[in-house]
Amino acid sequence: MSESMAVRCPDCGREHRYAAPAYPCACGTPVAPALNHRAAATSVTHHTWDEDWVTVRCGNCGRADQWPQPELGCSCGTVLRVPVAGALRPLSADGSLDPAGAPAGPRATFRPVTIRTARDAVTAVALYLRWLGYRDIRRADQRQPSGIGLAARGVLAQVDPSVGPASLRDVECLWLTAMTESTDCVYFSLAGYANDARDRADGLGVSLFVLDLTGTPQPVNGAATELVAAGAEG
Repeated sequence: MSESMAVRCPDCGREHRYAAPAYPCACGTPVAPALNHRAAATSVTHHTWDEDWVTVRCGNCGRADQWPQPELGCSCGTVLRVPVAGALRPLSADGSLDPAGAPAGPRATFRPVTIRTARDAVTAVALYLRWLGYRDIRRADQRQPSGIGLAARGVLAQVDPSVGPASLRDVECLWLTAMTESTDCVYFSLAGYANDARDRADGLGVSLFVLDLTGTPQPVNGAATELVAAGAEG
């Protein structure tokens, strides 16, 4: 576990003890951002991709990747952004990780993160895409009818944290957007898929995954199973 620090809520003055969660590097080593003990926490009024991710270098293999910005929920209802010590690498203009900071490495066993919020679902999918071998993961430029889009080199992913199954229209919209960008597409849903959506995905070659609350994506069609076996660079 990473070192803990005292975090004071700027709205109500309550003090909390916080330790940043660790996430698995591609080499399998747990990595956690270093906290800035000299800076104060700030209130989060809205989320943006650039502010939601920080760059952290693995102490074991030297790999630099983006991980979720540490946050803490105060009992007064305020979401606190916990300050992180020093940026390690500059990001590219679109907010993705500089390619030089993400060297290829062996694919270790995937270690999920528990899903409690929609933000957690996006984090889980970003980590899974990285585990599959995709690079420069960022927020997708084009919005889809539902959920949140992520993009990386060679893939467009849809994260659907809603309580209803993904529809035929959802799958078709993702596929059409991916076709305009000449890239593959992957759909991640917490609630599964309507029958006609699964049939259409099979015909279009869209990889479908279901997210469970442990944060582990499970392939539900042949395209997804093949993607897991081959990886992004397979």
